[in-house]
Amino acid sequence: MVPSLFKNVTLGQYFPGDTVLHRLDPRAKLIFVFIFIVALFTALNWCSFALIFVLTISCILISKIKMKTLLSGMKPILIIILLTAFLNLFYTPGEPLFDFWIFHISKEGLKKSILMSGRIILLISGTLLLTYTTSPIALTDGLEYLLNPLKKIKVPIHEMSMMMSMALRFIPTLIEEMDKIISAQKARGADFDTGGLIKKAKALLPILVPLFVSAFRRADELAIAMESRCYHGGEGRTRMKQLKMKTADYIALALAFAVLMGAVVLSSFGL
Repeated sequence: MVPSLFKNVTLGQYFPGDTVLHRLDPRAKLIFVFIFIVALFTALNWCSFALIFVLTISCILISKIKMKTLLSGMKPILIIILLTAFLNLFYTPGEPLFDFWIFHISKEGLKKSILMSGRIILLISGTLLLTYTTSPIALTDGLEYLLNPLKKIKVPIHEMSMMMSMALRFIPTLIEEMDKIISAQKARGADFDTGGLIKKAKALLPILVPLFVSAFRRADELAIAMESRCYHGGEGRTRMKQLKMKTADYIALALAFAVLMGAVVLSSFGL
């Protein structure tokens, strides 16, 4: 169950392209995603959710990212989505629709279950589109530019941005490594699908131990490679590509603010 859940996961991958979404400035995309998340948590009813849903679908179509790829990236959080839907469905009081033993489904619970699950799906979709359409280097530069004011209080912005981008970059590598370990263990007769919960948990040990060893080895090799290239942090470093906001970036930000205002208005009036 667990090994198959992480198979073909696309989280953290970058898919090169020449769409409008790919060409946007990374700073504009980061601000756009931030506003998108605020609008998503501001939406409290079907109309406001529909507005954000249309925006998400439009961004997916513009980016030309396949829906299959997007769904693959959601595999790791599938359990969280199902658990959220289950808890809100059976444990929200209100007008009863179904009542059997300890299971009570209310009209409010059904609505809340759909809205909460939809909120998580849209949230993950928006953040996945950010990583799918932005290279790790561009993402690092964008984060560093946006967090630049924090340098005045001695916050290591460059190092933080570098760590975040490297973590995203190595997620696909670790998943690929885990897939190889699982295949090797299965070839030796390991069984990950049968037995109870405790047996399945014990069966994961032959996967986790070599995976952690591989991750530490890659981290050590990366540190040596950075030291051999005289990497000493962000001080005095220059960039090959200078970031510059264009008209399309300002239009994208204006659209994000418009959706946020629309979500606030629709939620406030209870439409």
